Amino acid sequence: MSDKSDSSASFENYLAECADKITVVIDQLIAPAVGPEAQLMRAMRHGALAGGKRLRPFITIEVGRMFDAPEKSLLRAASALECVHAYSLIHDDLPCMDDDDLRRGQPTVHIAFDEATAVLAGDALQTLAFEILANPETHGDATVRCKLIEVLASSSGSRGMVGGQMIDMAPSFDDENALSILTRMQRMKTGALFACAAEFGAIIGGANEQEHHALAGFTHDLGLAFQIKDDLLDVQGDESVVGKAVSKDKDAGKQNFVSLLGEEGAVSRVNMLADQAKQHLSVFGGRASTLLNTVNFVLDRHH
Repeated sequence: MSDKSDSSASFENYLAECADKITVVIDQLIAPAVGPEAQLMRAMRHGALAGGKRLRPFITIEVGRMFDAPEKSLLRAASALECVHAYSLIHDDLPCMDDDDLRRGQPTVHIAFDEATAVLAGDALQTLAFEILANPETHGDATVRCKLIEVLASSSGSRGMVGGQMIDMAPSFDDENALSILTRMQRMKTGALFACAAEFGAIIGGANEQEHHALAGFTHDLGLAFQIKDDLLDVQGDESVVGKAVSKDKDAGKQNFVSLLGEEGAVSRVNMLADQAKQHLSVFGGRASTLLNTVNFVLDRHH
């Protein structure tokens, strides 16, 4: 096996280890319930414990580790972020949104349960995220906890993820401005939670202004590269590997980076963004080696 393959396998193993830690924390936070509300808890667990790369929590953990932040704080904050991400996927899969039957290789929540339960499970995961961040177990300093809550609210709300989803619901974009609108949409819908992930680690770790700025640039470019790669997988991927339906945008007549830039243009844009993301990390020197490998993972991923 080549050095690159060894390095890639080692990184993916490390990513999986961090994902397992997050799964353990979320499993404890959404304990199985008995009684009339038990189905809601089962649906929350179905959506939040289904696996996945847990890339956003991973970024929180790795940014925090660069500043020697306490692992318990990082894991709890990262788990709160993953609850919001899970809620967004549950709602994104609903018939009124993308109408998907498969997510992470298993039936989506509204298929496994029903639409009403899926809506409520998403709602409950969102509120759970803020409950986690508000708890003193996440951090002993109330000012830090309030800052985490503020960042998550801003990143996931109308100026971030939800606002991006609203743009995505538009039937089509104006041809003249399609690329700029699409870029704005994805920076809000996808990129905002990537930015939140790094900001969580930086807040808990006590980063300075220059470091916050560098991390914002890093996640700005990484998040967009991740989404363009997602669009490429929608065209090139195998459903059994990707774990969800492919060719969705084409079948729905929706524009994405591949339809606007072509496959070669999309690949070129991903590579450019990846290079920029790495450049932002230069201020951290060797401390950012794992984050540099995260960029390579986004470039090379097949699911």
